[in-house]
Amino acid sequence: WLPKAHVEAPIAGSMVLAAVLLKLGGYGIIRMTPTNISTTLIYPMIAMATWGVIMTGLTCLRKTDLKALIAYSSVGHMGLVASATLIQTPWSTSGAVILMIAHGLTSSMLFCLANMLYERTNTRMLIAMRGMHKAMPLMTSYWLIASLTNLALPPTINLIGEIQIMTTLFNWSPLTIMMTAMGATITAIYSLQMFMTTQQGHLTKDSKETYPAQTRELLIMLLHALPILLLTLNLELIY
Repeated sequence: WLPKAHVEAPIAGSMVLAAVLLKLGGYGIIRMTPTNISTTLIYPMIAMATWGVIMTGLTCLRKTDLKALIAYSSVGHMGLVASATLIQTPWSTSGAVILMIAHGLTSSMLFCLANMLYERTNTRMLIAMRGMHKAMPLMTSYWLIASLTNLALPPTINLIGEIQIMTTLFNWSPLTIMMTAMGATITAIYSLQMFMTTQQGHLTKDSKETYPAQTRELLIMLLHALPILLLTLNLELIY
């Protein structure tokens, strides 16, 4: 239901759902998961969570709807958070919190960027949004920041959270490295594909009259990008 809720909701609903409500769910899992949970319960749940990261990534590779692509990407990242919170170690919980904060900023930024393109093209199809670098060159820099943080480029805060979660999962079971590594690779592929499809190429006939980014839109993007950069430079701001 989550991708459908993201796609059908207005932009404000999508941003709040990605940035706040999903994080409340992660906080609830952290607080409510018992410390003495049975290993027989942890194994299938973590297996489903890590497998979900791969399946949502493969779904993103085939999506033509930009908003649906970002929604499935959000689900995949929360699969990593869910698997980390079930292990219940200080390192995994810290990684889950860091990734939730990073994902809240990145996913909200991507939804806002997708809505800006939708307002100008009246479509969410990726093929109809190509060449936006020529129409909105300044917004391309924000697309680049959002795409690179979504794929956990070093030394962004997203990478720190993912590395902590992957390390914890590997210490818990070495087999999980195959799932998490494959999920990270697929995430990088569809994030770069999303950026290149929307920004490069020739403008379509319907996009010739696209107006440039407005001041309020640039301010919204700055308020997303600035916390990401500040947390990347000084992670202690979280604590």
